[in-house]
Amino acid sequence: MEEEKEKRAYDRPSWDEYFMGIVDLVSKRSTCLRRSVGAVIVTDKRILATGYNGAPSGIRHCLDTGCLRERLQVASGERHELCRGLHAEQNAIIQSALHGVSIKGATLYCSNHPCVICAKMIINAGIVRVLYRDGYRDNMAREMFSEAGVEVAAI
Repeated sequence: MEEEKEKRAYDRPSWDEYFMGIVDLVSKRSTCLRRSVGAVIVTDKRILATGYNGAPSGIRHCLDTGCLRERLQVASGERHELCRGLHAEQNAIIQSALHGVSIKGATLYCSNHPCVICAKMIINAGIVRVLYRDGYRDNMAREMFSEAGVEVAAI
């Protein structure tokens, strides 16, 4: 009995691991044909908002229309305006605003390192910490986070 209790405590995920696991589940709602991304905004170990990448509400998804970026052969990380979808981080921030939930001082967990557009939104939303799983080549985003004092780390 004691050994089983110790094993359960040992296998228990940290809070960061727990929220990153939820990010993985949220990303499964993505409608992007290129990459499934999830984001979760948390304060005091409480989820405030989630978001995944996809088209705005009421608009046909890339699953239905095909990927414009693929047709135009746009490289990852370039020409963000040539996409029907919003990024997961953007959708999580928008959900917070839509429902009147302050995210000032929050932590954002996300599948990928945010792009520069998302970085600017994260900074202005008052998010102070970003944890991500996979890298994303966007040096300007990294520089802006550093200048703004936003803690960013891969986990």
